[in-house]
Amino acid sequence: MDKAKTKTAAPPGPSIPDSGYSLANPLSLVNLIRAGVPWSLYRGVVTNLGLTDQVAAGVLHIPPRTLARRKGGRLEPEEGERLMRLVRLVAQATEVLGSQKKAVRWLESPNRALGGAIPMSLLDTDVGTQAAEAVLTRIEYGVFS
Repeated sequence: MDKAKTKTAAPPGPSIPDSGYSLANPLSLVNLIRAGVPWSLYRGVVTNLGLTDQVAAGVLHIPPRTLARRKGGRLEPEEGERLMRLVRLVAQATEVLGSQKKAVRWLESPNRALGGAIPMSLLDTDVGTQAAEAVLTRIEYGVFS
């Protein structure tokens, strides 16, 4: 007796926090970054956040011409590391602030607790990313900055 297989429509693409990259096994992320983050992942993140390639190039500190050469291929490990910092920060901000829209707005706005810096502009260094994460943690726990 053959059972009929039903096909269901694929669900819409996942949002950044649901993508699993921010919560994945750290060693699998290390391997992904070392191998070069695929262009498709970069494209998905940028599209999901509503960023243009020009803005993404600035945030990720990748010259626009270099970014154009990566199209269809893979990001270099350093570039992929910065992309994963963005994913991690967006996931945390979304969780703390309640929506991805609010998270992106927070990431793009000057922040007094960061000395007036825009959180997204700090992603070029791990220390800067940690500073933005610390502010989000303080917001989450209601600690005034």
